[in-house]
Amino acid sequence: MKLFGTDGIRGHVGSFLTAPLALEVGISAGKILKERIELDRSNRANVIAIGQDSRTSGDMLSSAISAGLTAAGWNVWHIGLCPTPAVAYLTANSPEIFGGVMISASHNPPEDNGIKFFGDNGAKLCGETQQAIEKLLESRLHADLVNSSTDWGKYHEKSHLIADYQESLQSSIATDLSGLKVVLDLAWGSATRVSLEVFRNLGAEVICLHQEPDGDRINVNCGSTHLEPLRAAVQEHQANIGFAFDGDADRVLAVDSNGRVVDGDYILYLWGQELMENNQLPDSAIVTTVMANLGFERAWQKLGGNFVRTAVGDQYVHAEMVRSGAMLGGEQSGHVLCRHYAVSGDGLLAALHLAALAKQKAPLSELMDQSFHPYPQLLKNVRVEDLELRRNWQTCDALVQAIALAEQDLGDRGRILVRASGTEPLMRVMVEAETLDLAQHWTNSLTGLIEKQFVNN
Repeated sequence: MKLFGTDGIRGHVGSFLTAPLALEVGISAGKILKERIELDRSNRANVIAIGQDSRTSGDMLSSAISAGLTAAGWNVWHIGLCPTPAVAYLTANSPEIFGGVMISASHNPPEDNGIKFFGDNGAKLCGETQQAIEKLLESRLHADLVNSSTDWGKYHEKSHLIADYQESLQSSIATDLSGLKVVLDLAWGSATRVSLEVFRNLGAEVICLHQEPDGDRINVNCGSTHLEPLRAAVQEHQANIGFAFDGDADRVLAVDSNGRVVDGDYILYLWGQELMENNQLPDSAIVTTVMANLGFERAWQKLGGNFVRTAVGDQYVHAEMVRSGAMLGGEQSGHVLCRHYAVSGDGLLAALHLAALAKQKAPLSELMDQSFHPYPQLLKNVRVEDLELRRNWQTCDALVQAIALAEQDLGDRGRILVRASGTEPLMRVMVEAETLDLAQHWTNSLTGLIEKQFVNN
């Protein structure tokens, strides 16, 4: 049984993610986490914190997984609507909380949802623990464990704890943001909690888009996956900077005063420069993924920095940062982690620090002019419903040979990445090249072959 993808358990509510499944996941995870407590002799209390984004299915799933966890003997503290990094922060910093759960499908559409688990250090559960949960769930022994137990936990509402997370955000920057006009696209999701208040408390003039929690419209034509409303609002209000969050606010993309998109690569480059200048970047290292732009990599190396790539997924970035001691890392999609201030990727934190740079150093448009020129990079998705075909795409000789031919043609003029999405029924093709025509040629060639081999066959 394979439930966990690159970012927890995620899928369509009803056909895959159901209340009975969430209940069983809660029981199984509760049992495995109990064993982990005994193994590491944690002094944490018997508490799991649960947060959720605004999706309509969130109440159902959080109630079901809470029932499973309490059946397995855990006390559940329900934080309610909050950003995913708030759960990670509380889990890492509260002496009473051992683990965390976030009910969210991040940037996915409203009909999807997901379950993300955090360990006592605020990091996503490691692959070994995820596999143990899946194995117990598949064995069907979790039900027997509950039926034979009388050690049940209790459920408590703890929405006030979000104030601790908010304070950590505000105290992370040493300057106020007065004089900055900022547009925030809150995507009808988790960012509707605390973000407006944080920016205003720090002195910024704020214009908000999609600022009410609305589970039926979360991420729909807004937020970090649809930047057109933000770009238009920045231009209309003559704002200095705009930020768009995804559904659970663990990632952010920005727009400068000229309407240019500032993705995770630029955020890492600009923040990394600041940390390097202040001797806060060990080995001048940035950890990112295979999706990072080649122009970013070469510009960072030109500054004397070390550039480390991992597989796609914030858990892989985080693991490499912990292993190597790096303090800054993230993804092109806007999931940025700075270990000076946080234990997980945090869109609000990244937005605040980018805004602080725009206040202290120069307008964001000038910082962009001074940064790097990206290689043309095209990303095209092909919908492949068959899970086995997606997972085992490397067994398709025709596709493997076509990729090899493309890589031989590009040489050092670009890169190709073909992978199966870990969160959606998609095959993703990314081609990066010195010229747009070259990138378009190989993108169309490879996606056409995938459609022929995996979709129309």
